[in-house]
Amino acid sequence: MSGTGDAYARAGVDIAAGNAAVERYKHVLSGWRHPDQLDAIGGFGGLMRMPGDARRALAASTDGVGTKIVIAAELKRYDGVGRDLVNHCVNDILVVNATPLFFLDYLAVGKLDPDVAGAIVAGCYEACRAHNCALLGGETAEMPGVYAPEHFDLAGTIVGVVNTSDVPDPASVEPGDAIVGLPAVGLHTNGYSLARTLIAREEWLQPFEAATYADALLAEHPSYYHAVRAMQQAARVKTMAHITGGGLLENVPRTLPPAVKAIFEQSRWSVPPIMQELVRRGNLSYEERYRTLNMGIGYTLVVPFAQAQQAVDAVAGARVVGWIEARADNEPRVVVHPARA
Repeated sequence: MSGTGDAYARAGVDIAAGNAAVERYKHVLSGWRHPDQLDAIGGFGGLMRMPGDARRALAASTDGVGTKIVIAAELKRYDGVGRDLVNHCVNDILVVNATPLFFLDYLAVGKLDPDVAGAIVAGCYEACRAHNCALLGGETAEMPGVYAPEHFDLAGTIVGVVNTSDVPDPASVEPGDAIVGLPAVGLHTNGYSLARTLIAREEWLQPFEAATYADALLAEHPSYYHAVRAMQQAARVKTMAHITGGGLLENVPRTLPPAVKAIFEQSRWSVPPIMQELVRRGNLSYEERYRTLNMGIGYTLVVPFAQAQQAVDAVAGARVVGWIEARADNEPRVVVHPARA
């Protein structure tokens, strides 16, 4: 087995450095804590006690679209990345069970083209409207010398609200629980530095799976908000994870107590063709594929085993993809059994 993240490192992304930076942030922030700041499971979003109402909390998250924007810029397909951004942020605060309130976008460009900026923000607006989330505004920065004339960066901040009694508790997860997965449609907003290394610009418009490589690479990052709310009507959802950078191996443990581990069987779900192609071209090891890519699962939910079928029946495409077992101190937090050839 090759070293963890080797392929991604060759593409210019150092996962180990990213993890080390997070540890540095924790050290910097350890000296002081706001009295109304609450812990949020897994760090997908932050929680802050609502001023004047201890029963509720504000949930917030900031994220970007990653180097997917390079493909969008090169092909002049702009509106999709706005939807990607909002949906990604919605999913991050959904992990703590929050309902979106408002969103702010940040668009940085080398040279401002009003039509391009309008298309990007229109995508943000459409996704906000689908979640009854106000697009309060944001910032558009023109920064020649930092960005090439036709390139840009896109990020956003979302704020939602949740009753503190409804924030999921990892301590409730126990051996025997089932893991339900909601399907991914593609890379979503992660793994694009690797994808652009393995699939050259000259190939993007070539046929792939009844469309093109570009269509597969730019497939929209879906929101799981409405699916999760439907599932919560049918079953008790204990904890949730948004499967983004770090894949199943790093995102799922963030919502589990230390004494348990998650077991996945990849034969229980389908891996999108674009990921199969990247695994083949990059000869990605077990660690690389399940830590870099979502591998076909965009969101996970832990439910009691007795309610697993009810949860799956509530949402089209949902599947039981694994289960929870007791864990010894020296065992991994997540184990994925790959599908047999």
